[in-house]
Amino acid sequence: MQARFFSPLGKDVVKAIFLVCLADGLVGISYGSLAVAGGFPLWVPLMLSLLVLAGASEFLFIAIVGGGGSPFAAAAAGLLVNARHLPFGIAVKDLVGSKLLSWLGCHIMNDESVVFGISQPTHEKRKKAYWLCGAGIALFWPVSVIAGAYIGQFIPDIKAIGLDAVFPAILLALIFPALRKRRTLIPAASGALISVAAVPFVPAGMPVLFSLLGLLAWRNKK
Repeated sequence: MQARFFSPLGKDVVKAIFLVCLADGLVGISYGSLAVAGGFPLWVPLMLSLLVLAGASEFLFIAIVGGGGSPFAAAAAGLLVNARHLPFGIAVKDLVGSKLLSWLGCHIMNDESVVFGISQPTHEKRKKAYWLCGAGIALFWPVSVIAGAYIGQFIPDIKAIGLDAVFPAILLALIFPALRKRRTLIPAASGALISVAAVPFVPAGMPVLFSLLGLLAWRNKK
């Protein structure tokens, strides 16, 4: 039944979503390992992965608290990093469902589910892609955090493995075909340059907000 529900997406889209979820899982392993190695009990990263479900703010929370900072300051920093979810919510307001279902639909909203959702050609496909990616990450992320916490006990230096580089590498591979078009390349390149320039001046996770300014480089020519 589930296979028939998502079949309109096509094998390529489903495969791409699976790869992104898998990449998220690899990052989750790194996150779980770092959290436990930093002295946190397993329930802390696990509850964050279930209730917050936002990797950047979770990494930030662990880093701030692990470095001796206040949990309140860490939570505030996480909210700031996740400010990008406000425009995301506007973009996918017709994909999250209605009434009680919309609460779950909003909870699984993340960068990846939004991208897959809004990039599909029809409303039906947008909604299915959004939910498949969001639900997939909501499953992969906490499971991988548990796995990472277990694996981290046997790895002397988890940072040396470089698992945090897997996720952006896979995302980059997925967007390469779209970058062949000038209409996509110019805003993407502009956004990347703005984001990199903002890195020294803003908190971690914020440069992605500035990258949205790259959209101003695109003009719809008739």
